[in-house]
This record gives sequence, structure tokens and C-alpha cells, in this order.
Amino acid sequence: MINFTEDENLATLNHSCAHMMAHAIKHIWPQAMFWVGPVVEEGFYYDVDLGDATVSDDDLAKIEKEMKKIAKDGKRIVRHEISRDEALKQFSDDPYKIDLIQRMPADTNISMYTQGDYTDLCRGPHVDNEKLCRYFKLIKHSGAYWKADKNNKVLQRIYGVCFPSQEELDNYLAELEDAKARDHRKLGKELELFIFSDIVGAGLPMYLPNGFTIRRALSDYIMDKELEQGYVHVATPSVANTKLYKISGHWDHYKDDMFPAMQDRRDPDNAYVLRPMNCPEHMVMFKSKLHSYRDLPVRIAEVANDFRFEASGALTGIERARAFTQNDSHIFCRPDQIGEEIKNVTKLILDVYHDFGFEKYSFRLSLRDPNNKEKYFGHDDLWVKSESELREVLKEMKVPYYEAEGEAAFYGPKIDVQVKSALGHDVTLSTIQLDYQLPERFELEYVDNDGTKKRPVVIHRAILGSLDRFIAFLLEETKGILPLWLAPKQAVVIPVAPDAHTEYAKKIASELKAMGIRASVDDRNEKLGYRIREAQTKKIPVEIVVGDGEAANSSVTIRRYGSKEQKQMSAEDFYREIREEIRLRK
Repeated sequence: MINFTEDENLATLNHSCAHMMAHAIKHIWPQAMFWVGPVVEEGFYYDVDLGDATVSDDDLAKIEKEMKKIAKDGKRIVRHEISRDEALKQFSDDPYKIDLIQRMPADTNISMYTQGDYTDLCRGPHVDNEKLCRYFKLIKHSGAYWKADKNNKVLQRIYGVCFPSQEELDNYLAELEDAKARDHRKLGKELELFIFSDIVGAGLPMYLPNGFTIRRALSDYIMDKELEQGYVHVATPSVANTKLYKISGHWDHYKDDMFPAMQDRRDPDNAYVLRPMNCPEHMVMFKSKLHSYRDLPVRIAEVANDFRFEASGALTGIERARAFTQNDSHIFCRPDQIGEEIKNVTKLILDVYHDFGFEKYSFRLSLRDPNNKEKYFGHDDLWVKSESELREVLKEMKVPYYEAEGEAAFYGPKIDVQVKSALGHDVTLSTIQLDYQLPERFELEYVDNDGTKKRPVVIHRAILGSLDRFIAFLLEETKGILPLWLAPKQAVVIPVAPDAHTEYAKKIASELKAMGIRASVDDRNEKLGYRIREAQTKKIPVEIVVGDGEAANSSVTIRRYGSKEQKQMSAEDFYREIREEIRLRK
């Protein structure tokens, strides 16, 4: 998707179109007053006070009609300057403009733009003529507090886009429609994967049977991969004493992103908090026994429920929620093992991405902000050392990467794998973090080959990252058409005539279930075509139709999702084919 802020010419055009929209609104609602109308990533918007009136979907068409008249008239957009005092007089009846003007220095000249009978203050720049803004579309409307303050009045926020040509506009609108169809929140509802409830709380998803099946399949998949790599799996509690997070440093550096502490009613000296991540618990686990240098590396992995008190405005379905599940791991190793362990993690990430067919990804080396070191803890020399080590590993592996200052975790630098989503967003799916700090804070030790006690180094890594975000990404990437091995319902058996063929249909479904294949029977008293179409709507990968012929010779007629082609084969051949397809995770 286009980012309107990144193209100077497109940004100027859209800002001009925002003013043309204000021009039209003023014709329809003479009482209208305007706050700000900036260009944003997705186009432009203007915040409008219409008095007691509110904007409806029908009003968008009305505004568009008036905008087309104005564009056809083609008034010039003329810039001029006036003094701050003159501006205060000119807009004396407009509290929103007065507020903006009063923020400006007393001796400044204020630029104004006039187009026909509409004048607004603005820094610009703008195009020369409103006619150039004729290829536009108003997208949506919403409410927005003035100055984003909930104590202020709610203004009407109207969004739109503008392009230099009708063709470019049409192409973008087609992309928008595709994006709507891919939105994981829409797909989650249609496919009955998860729900949210105000009674339960904002940002707290509840997974329905179909959604939980996907989560379980992903958990099993990544845990099997980890077992092959020598990881051990553990389980730790979702709540812990605040003392733990004071030792780790999260209480000082991450407290604002955590849920409020819960005071122990029986012991006022203790309080507990929902964990935002599980690295402190894994530190305690490692410390619970004495390790030899021969034991290292120790690879501890967990599929853990974590909680972060995200701002309500940042919540985005299951992509960004307050309760989520992480595929997390911590590798405790000797300094001489760092390079090899990071290489192994990187190879695992690439292996997983190959399984899912991900091709559009890049590696980002996330570093400390050198101008804002108070955000991080630890010694400068350790930061320099760890950043250099990650950089060298990336170079040695010949993995293309870019560096980003200020994106490090507060305890160490990291490698983030950025994946381009189908909606054009950069999503961090996987991360590798090098940490010398937490071993110091928890006083972790191992016995080296000379009998002395040494500090291990910790590598934090998440392959799937948040399972919830990963599922959101997959849904949008595939439009909800998940691969056979991951689909919550893998096959549906449809008897041609329910009265006559249900018994055979149930036999096929039962044999598939015995193989671990998620199959069901649709023997409802509905027309065959209706049941086939519904299976398509639910995006079930395999439809199995059975009638007289199939029952007589122990065969099935197969139809794959999205295909009109039918294939008849013996039931045994089909069983072999679908088991192999699932085994290979196609």
C-alpha cells in the first residue's frame, strides 16, 4: 500500500484536497469550523466541528458531489501572508483557529490560502488550482476528540485520498478493497476464529474452537522444530512478584507497559503483577542448579501467555493485544558459543519462513540510541561488545541487513526480522537479542574448565514471536486460505443425498479422523450446491462428495478449495495423498 507521506508531490496534492473538502463542507454546513487537516500514511483527513450535526455515510456522498463541483469550477489556490494580530481578528469567532494562531510567535507572519470563497490558514504548500484535485475519494469518517483529549469535544474526522489520475485512484481503491478482504479482524469473525467482548475487556481475545486449533497446530509445529534443535520446554506462571521485575530491571524500564501491580492483602510488603515477558523466570530456572561449561548451551523454550497494558488506541485485533502468547526461548551459553548459536537461530528462522513460503523479509540490526542512553541499562563497553558481535555474525552469514538506532531492547541489541505483510506493513515476526545484562543482574554462573565460576551470555529469541500476531499475519497473507496442515477444518464430507449417502459419508469421515485429520460431515437437508458453496465460504481445503457410485466402489470425489475441477479416486489412494500432503506441510 502507498504511504502518502513519503511522496512529496502526492502529499501536496492530498493536503490541497483536504482544503477542497473543507471548502465543500463549508458550502453544505456554513457553521462548520475546522481544526487540522494533515496528510497521513493512508491519505488525508480533516477534523471538523459541525455544531450539533454529525456526519453519516450518506453525507460523504453529499460532500463528494460538492467537491466535484468545486474541482470543475477550478478556482486558483492563492497564498498570502498576514500578521498574527490580523489573523486573530479574521478568525475571532473560530476557537480552533485562535488556538492554532496563539501558539505562533507574536512577530510571525501567518500564511493563508484562499480558493474561491474559502480561506484557511496553512503552512502549505498547495497545488495551484483546485481542478488538480478532481481525482479523489472520501473513504470513511469517525469521531476524534479535539487535541486527542477525552475531556474535549468530539469532532467529525473525515478521511479521503487523492491522485493525479483516475487510473491511479481506481488502482488504489482496488487495493483498499483487497485490504478490507484481508483484514484479520474480518476474517477472524467470518471463519469463527476469535472474539472480543467489552465485558471481558479491551485487547483480550478469546479463541473459539477453530482459532484454538490453529494455535495448537502452530505450537506443536514450533515445539517440534525446537526439540530437533536441542531445546527443552518449560512452563512458568503468568504472574510473579514485583521483586522479580525489580531485579531484572523491567520495573524501572518497562513499568508503564505492564498491568498495575496487585497488592498482597495478607502481606503488604509483597505485590504481584502479570508478566510482560518470561525472561526473568527463565533466569531463575537456570540459576536453580549449578551448571558446568560442558552443560552449555542450555536452551530453554516456552510457549507462554504474556500481558502488556497497551494503549487502547494501539489495540489492533490479535495483531496487537493486551493478552498474547509468545514462542519464546533463552539460550544460556559461553562467550565462545555466541556466534554458532546465533547462526543456528537464524537458520531456524529461515527454515520456518521456507515452510510458510515467506519471501519478503529483511534483517534489521536494532541498536541503542547513542543520544538517549538513559533508556537502557548496562555498561557502554558491554553494549559496544554485543552490538559488534551481532554485526559480525550477520556479516559472516552474508545476510543482507540494515541498522536502526533506538530500536534495541532496554537490556541489549537485537536482530529483528521484518516481514512485509500483504497490506504493505512492516511486521516484526522474529527476533534475536544478545544480553550480557540480565546474567549480571541475576548473578548467573557456570563452572568453567579451569574450575572458576563465569557468567554465561543469554540469547533471547522468538521465532514465531507472538502466536497471535503470527496468526493475524498469516490470515492477511493468505486471505484466510490456510495451508491444509494448519486449517482448522481440513476436510468436509458431503453426501449427495443425505438420506441415502450419510452412512458412507460418516465412514469416510471416521477413517480420516482416525488418521488425525480434522474432518466433518455436512448432511444437512440442503441442496448439494448450497453445501458445496458453504464449504467454499468457510475456506475448507478439501471437499469430499460421495454418492451412489462412490459408496459402491469405495471411492471419493475430491474438490479442492478455489478449484472447479473434480477428481475421483479410491478412498485408500486419497488417504495416502492427504496424509503425505499434511506430512510435508503443503
